[in-house]
Parts: sequence; C-alpha cells; structure tokens
Amino acid sequence: MLFRQLEYLVALARERHFARAAQACHVSQPALSEAIRKLEEELDVPLVRRGRAYEGLTPEGERIMLWAQRILADRDALKDEVGALRRGLSGRMRIGSVPTASGAVSLFTGPFCAAHPLVTVELMTDLRSEDVLRQLQNFELDAGITYLNEDLSESFQAFPLYEERYVLLTGIADDPGRRPTATWAEASRLPLCLLNPSMQGRRVLDEVFAAAGLRPVPRVETDSVASLFAHVRTGQWASVVPYAWLHVFGIPHGMQAVPLVEPAHTVPIGLVTSAREPRSVMARALLETVRRADAAAVLERLPGRPS
Repeated sequence: MLFRQLEYLVALARERHFARAAQACHVSQPALSEAIRKLEEELDVPLVRRGRAYEGLTPEGERIMLWAQRILADRDALKDEVGALRRGLSGRMRIGSVPTASGAVSLFTGPFCAAHPLVTVELMTDLRSEDVLRQLQNFELDAGITYLNEDLSESFQAFPLYEERYVLLTGIADDPGRRPTATWAEASRLPLCLLNPSMQGRRVLDEVFAAAGLRPVPRVETDSVASLFAHVRTGQWASVVPYAWLHVFGIPHGMQAVPLVEPAHTVPIGLVTSAREPRSVMARALLETVRRADAAAVLERLPGRPS
C-alpha cells in the first residue's frame, strides 16, 4: 500500500468525480483509477461503487477512507514535527472559523506568522460551526475557531478565547443609538438585517429573542458580517452584530453601536483542535500563540463612538 493510493481515495471521496480527483492530484484519470483498483485488490474489498459515472464509495470504502485520512494526517504531522526540529516550523497552517468570530482571527495570525516566518496560514472564515468540527475530524483543518458548546465531543480539545457579546448597529439618527444601551425588545422593532438562519450566529440571536418573548422578522438576511455593516450604512437597516467585529471596522461614520441588554447575553468562543495525541506541531504552536495573545483582554474595550 502506498500513500499515493490513499491520497487518491481521499481526493475521490472529496471531489466525487474521477476526472476532478485526478486533476486535484495532478495525475491522469487512468492512473488514479488504476491505483484505486490496485488498492481494492490489496485490501480485498470493493471501495468504489462504479457505474457509468462515480456513484460514491461502498460502505467498506467509507471506512477505509476514514483510515486513509488519519494515516495521511499522521504522515503530514510527522513531517512537520521533523521539519520543526531541523529548521523550525514550516508548511501550511489551516484554520477554519465561523463568520461571527472571523474578525478576531487576525489577533492570532499576526503574532503566529511573526513567530514562525516559514509557515503560510490558510484561513477559511465562512464555515458553519458543524463544518468546522467536521473538517477538524476529517483532518482538513489544523484548528478551528467556533462556539463552545457543552456537548462538544471528547475527540476535540477546546481553549476558551473570549465571550461573544452583541451590539445594536444602527444609523446615527435612530433613537436607540442615542442611548448608552439598547434592549433586545427595542432591536426587534427595527427594520433588521441579520445573518441567515442556517448559521449558528443567527440561531444564537433567535434564541435570545425567543427567550425574551420576541420574534423579529428581518427584511434582509445574509451570510456575511461585512454585508451587515454595508446594509446598515445605507440608513435603511439596523443589525445585531458581534462586538468583536467593531475591532475590525470600528464604528463607521454615520453609525452607532450600543451594547444590547435585557438580557446581557454572551456566548463562549474558543479555539478547537483534535484531541488525538500527539497533537500536531502546528496546533501546538498556534495554541502557544493564542495563550499569549489574550484575545479577551484585547476585545474588552468598545471602540470610542464617533462624535
């Protein structure tokens, strides 16, 4: 069995198409197909359901693919470990984040890159929380930044970063924006632009509204926090945005951002890695950087309001 055969199988499962998998692996389609066929002969089980086109993996193929992902991840982790011992950390760090927390990622990537100049950081910042955990489990990410839930599986290790809290973002002329705080009830009566319901950041807001007996109906829904700011800028809309994003955009001219109270709701955000030991050298290095960065302290103070 060769690593190359396992790489082809994982690529085929990901791409769900022989030609695209071959292109991703930089080989011809016949070469990829033949390598997988030989892997089936060696393991003495069918791995791929074949028809006129790719029809998916067999049950045996699904199990073997999980082992392939693990073996390839361990190979890469071993190479990173040896490389770090010889010449310092190098390679690619893959971080996935839910959109509401992506504004805080720069607090870690800057210091991390400064400490490890041979490492390239790859960020995926539009993932749902379940996607972050799935990609960690499938060894497609080295670390994830997401909501910390009590039911987080023991296969993950979490490090708390900060408590996500929320502000009402409005045009400067809106009455709630002239107060030091605003209530969720006041927010519910405004023409709202919010994240779409498939995103956990939106589900958190819906739970807070529902607990207060409120059910706002947003007129605009989006999958982008930046789009929320853009819509509020037009003067037509208001939005509820994570506090941490004010450290990215500040409070743009013509807008007000006031803390939401009644209730003053917070949600823990954390760095999540695989709990498998030995942990990858990339994940260990990032965790060291995160511990020194102290995101909670950086995000503690609300930016000053425009005059």
